[in-house]
Order: sequence, then structure tokens, then C-alpha cells
Amino acid sequence: MRSPQHEPANEPERRCIISGDRTPKGGLIRLALGPDGEVAPDVRARAPGRGAWIGVDRAELETALSKGKLRGALIRAFKTSAVNVPADLPARTEAALERAALDRLGLEARSGSLVTGSDRIADAARKGQVLLLLHASDAGEDGNRKLDQAWRVGSDLEGSGKVGLVLEANRTILSKALGRENVVHLAVTDRAAAARISAALDRWHGFIGRELSALPCETRSQGSQARGADLD
Repeated sequence: MRSPQHEPANEPERRCIISGDRTPKGGLIRLALGPDGEVAPDVRARAPGRGAWIGVDRAELETALSKGKLRGALIRAFKTSAVNVPADLPARTEAALERAALDRLGLEARSGSLVTGSDRIADAARKGQVLLLLHASDAGEDGNRKLDQAWRVGSDLEGSGKVGLVLEANRTILSKALGRENVVHLAVTDRAAAARISAALDRWHGFIGRELSALPCETRSQGSQARGADLD
């Protein structure tokens, strides 16, 4: 997974039980041990009881699971052999990260931090107000290109190749998440909201191996380095 720069400097570090790397826990994924011994993703880090942290992408998690490395690491972390690792843990983790990212978009939409509608986005982009530009997975290339162009003009970055991020979510999913009709494109004009959304998208798209080329420069990823954490 990727290492966003927007993590607070004083955020506690954790060690990834798979890679062994240590890093701030903000971009990591917590795995919780249930009363029945089943391991489940706890991407919001709110589940009670013991937890262990991972900072690998889905492909690395699947490899660790298939080779038994994940179960061994969890047994050591939880200090018990009563650990049941479901075969669909990678898929469940991806679904949980997607849900968390979409929920974040919904929260920011309700707070008034998001702009939707191509005309409104283009106007805000040309005025230099857009910090983060996002497109649905089924958005048309022409529409994306026009808004990307407006964003570059407003950001004084013509010729840079800067483009909005195409999400792994179509317009139906985005519309439901935001509680609005026909959400094909969306823009973020509030800096704090852009950082929160970027953090959620970074974890989700980083886990599935997507390049986050559209994030604001102060929250841009540093590269594909395994994240670290330990027991919590």
C-alpha cells in the first residue's frame, strides 16, 4: 500500500505483521479478532478487543494468506492459536475500504464541501477553487477531458498532464453515496475535506493497486512501499 504525506507527524506508529515495516497507523488496515476467533477487517479501527495491523496491498495479502504466512503472523500477534482466517478476507477488506471511502464522500457532500454537476465544477475549476477532481468509472472520456482541462487552467498547470482521478465506482454507486442524482463528476473545494477524502481514497485504491495521480500535492503518495503496524 501507499504512504500518504497527510498523516499527523505525532501519529502513533504500528508494525505491519506481514512486512515488518513500522509507519504511522493512519493509512494502515486493522484486523480484529472476534470472540469466536474469526479475523475480520476493521478499517475504521473501532472494533473492541485485540487487533493487528497490516500495510500490504490485496495481492500481497492474498499471497500471505495462501502460503499460511498471514495466519502464522496473526497467531504470534494475538498470542493464541485460536485464529480463523476466512478465505475471503482480501475481498472483505477491499469491500470495507470501498465502503469507508464512499461514506467519507457522503459525509463531505452533506457538509457542503463537494461540488457536482459539470458546469458548476468547470466554473469552480477555472477559478482555481478545485483541490481534488474525481470522475465516476463510467464517465465519458470527453467529459473527463473538458473538466481536466478546466482544472489545469485554473491551477495554472497547463501542459502538465494533470488529470482527475477515475474512481473504482460508477455513477450509480456515487449517486447513492452522495444522496444526489446522476453524480458523474465531483470536485472538492475545501482543503481539509480534500485531505480527508484523499486519505480514504489512498487506502482503498492503494489496497487494490491503483495509482492516485490526482491527489493534492500536499497529500500525494510517496510511492509503493509496504505500510507497517503492530498489535493494538
